[in-house]
Amino acid sequence: MGELSSFGKILIYIGIIMIVVGGLFMLGGKIPFIGRLPGDIAIQKKNFSFYFPITTSIVISIILSLIMWLLSRK
Repeated sequence: MGELSSFGKILIYIGIIMIVVGGLFMLGGKIPFIGRLPGDIAIQKKNFSFYFPITTSIVISIILSLIMWLLSRK
């Protein structure tokens, strides 16, 4: 029975993360720094554009890691 309760907790955590990420996507255009941090790579040419938000990805990863660490503490 212990395995099912830990699986349930994992599903709840995944659901919370999905809600947070979904909220960030909905508010992405309204939060001025998301996707426009120094270090984000944006290349635009005549027939080509490439965008890789590396700094934004690192910041979001750190925030999510901190949230998961806080949730996993007992």
